[in-house]
Amino acid sequence: MSPHSTLSSSLCGPFDFARQAAAEMSRLAADLERDAADIDALAAWTAQLLVGGACLLVCGNGVSAAEAQHFAAELTGRYQRERPPLPAMALTADGALLMGISNDYSVDTMFARQVQALGRPGDLLVGMSTSGRSRNVVEAVAVARKRGLHTLALLGKDGGELAGMADREWSIPSATAARIQEAHLLFIHVVCDHIDAALVAAEKGETPHVIAHSKKSA
Repeated sequence: MSPHSTLSSSLCGPFDFARQAAAEMSRLAADLERDAADIDALAAWTAQLLVGGACLLVCGNGVSAAEAQHFAAELTGRYQRERPPLPAMALTADGALLMGISNDYSVDTMFARQVQALGRPGDLLVGMSTSGRSRNVVEAVAVARKRGLHTLALLGKDGGELAGMADREWSIPSATAARIQEAHLLFIHVVCDHIDAALVAAEKGETPHVIAHSKKSA
């Protein structure tokens, strides 16, 4: 038997990762469905700001950094329908800038410095952190609030230090980072659904229905 065959056999043996992940996703999906009205309301608030002219600044670390870039791409590109591009910037995307700020100041300020330079009152900062304890995201939210930006925190677990800091927040009821990240991606796509719906309504001369949302997490 070749080494590859042995490896394949061992991986298919006692492990059941796909079933475990699917079961956990199913449990989390039930929670999300229960809170769907609150999630939709938060997504609608986010979409209303973006369609209304706010520039999106979004940041996070690791996989959350990739999701930040995904979010910005959905706005400056398109989601499911042809529409004008919306202004969005992932604060995670410029490697030279991030290294420069980290070298001259600290990693903790790599997002906050960009918010200070680029953010304007009325813009929207979205900070993503599965733990809620990412110091550079905490600093970015703090600076954004001082500068008059709207703030939204996408969190997990107990929300960490970011709990209660932003104007709006959503904390995923899971202790698994992968599931939290998957739920954050779902939220990004729901926001895009609301943006598309709002623009369709605008094309028809209608006023899109937007639901108010409290500061509490969904």
